[in-house]
Amino acid sequence: MSLNGLDAKTFFEHEGGITYNDFILLPGYIDFSLDEINLETYLTRNLKIKRPIVSSPMDTVTESRMAISMAMLGGIGIIHYNNSIEMQAKEVRRVKRYENGFITDPVVLGPDNTIHDIDVLKETHGFSGIPITEDGTQNSKLIGIVTKRDIDFETDRTRKLKDVMTTQLVTAPAGISLAEGNSILKESKKGKLPIIDKQGRLVSLMSRTDLVKNADFPFSSKNKDKQLIVGAALSTREDDKERLDELVKAGVDIIVIDSSQGNSIFQINTIRHIKKKHPHVEVVGGNVVTAKQCKSLIDAGADALRIGMGSGSICITQDTLAVGRAQGSAVYHTAKFSKEYANVPVIADGGIAHIGHIVKALSLGASTVMMGGLLAGTSESPGEYFYEGGVRVKKYRGMASHEAMEKGGGKRYLSSEDRIKVAQGVTGTVVDKGSVINLVPYLIQSLLHSLQELGYRSIQELHSGIYEGTLRFEKRSQSAQAEGNVHSLYSFKEPHLGLLRMGR
Repeated sequence: MSLNGLDAKTFFEHEGGITYNDFILLPGYIDFSLDEINLETYLTRNLKIKRPIVSSPMDTVTESRMAISMAMLGGIGIIHYNNSIEMQAKEVRRVKRYENGFITDPVVLGPDNTIHDIDVLKETHGFSGIPITEDGTQNSKLIGIVTKRDIDFETDRTRKLKDVMTTQLVTAPAGISLAEGNSILKESKKGKLPIIDKQGRLVSLMSRTDLVKNADFPFSSKNKDKQLIVGAALSTREDDKERLDELVKAGVDIIVIDSSQGNSIFQINTIRHIKKKHPHVEVVGGNVVTAKQCKSLIDAGADALRIGMGSGSICITQDTLAVGRAQGSAVYHTAKFSKEYANVPVIADGGIAHIGHIVKALSLGASTVMMGGLLAGTSESPGEYFYEGGVRVKKYRGMASHEAMEKGGGKRYLSSEDRIKVAQGVTGTVVDKGSVINLVPYLIQSLLHSLQELGYRSIQELHSGIYEGTLRFEKRSQSAQAEGNVHSLYSFKEPHLGLLRMGR
């Protein structure tokens, strides 16, 4: 019996530029339940994550709040660089401090600081349980702690902390294990557990809320020290070497070199510099869309590649410069080459407009997908909501829009100093989608159903199906695309991502 559809090699090597909407995947055989599917995947050649999702390093998509949520949900966020070195490093530190097991560099204050100082820290860091030491540094003796309960109902925010802090402390000695610390927190019912040395000096801190987060988010992306992992974007410009050093000091796990066309001597030299000076940091090169481009960056030392040129919803590179590639073809050909050449994972970046595109990107060989527009408009994305035509929206812009380039986004296009700037992106608005804490699980559940329909228990099995020919593809005509969507109704109510909230 002949197989229906075409294998990936036949389909993509005999067609022109193919994008996600141009094909459909044929169903397989189901002999397993959803809970048997494993979505763990390689983000880079040395780093795995539990969910194949990455948030884009755009200034209307990813700062620390988004990166924290993505890591808690099993993915990772890449913090944009359209800011100062200090600001980007600060955003990385906020992610690393959010859930550490042991917080090794806790924020501390002194007895003569005021409640107002706590308010400022809560605004900038998002927490209010602050250890108090004799001189306000971690190098002196711990004398108290100020928690939310100590200051909630204080109207005089100028009161000194020595007057309101709790001095009867439950502490633990330096050297205890994470499990021992968790046990003390459970038994004491305290919110924070200071870890002190023999001289009574604060060494680290544990937080009760971390225990709750561990239970609620079992797939969290963490390093060996139980810190959330986070990435940060970097340009190839010489002055970003200083940015790199500060990001590494802040604890960044992955550097994504942000360039619209990554096959350049500038990026090759940047990758070599990073791998030589900071060999423990994973480097993602890109963007690229051809095998030749992949080879250049892999040879330079890239640990993963970012695939896409002109396919994002706010990107106009293909129309403006007549350079790029249809995203489906780009992902298939680069993933195939990178796997065969050096087993380097690729990240499909751009064109992920809805849930079906995620599984299609993975079905072409991508190990993860990078999302911008799909996550823009969530409560965790930077920016404020406003109303446009009676609809609650947030701003979303390409990093090569005129507006973003004015603030530094043009660095990725090697054009930040040009007197005449050529925009390769636009500025627009996206509707409120609610929180990613609800949106991403919905996307993941849909992905699980997709893999089950295809008959694959993991992303690794799916990738094997691509190259062994068991995964079958079929071209979709315009009529087939219309047929596969809602049709023949007088009216209908479309499911809206913004309504995907718990209890709705």
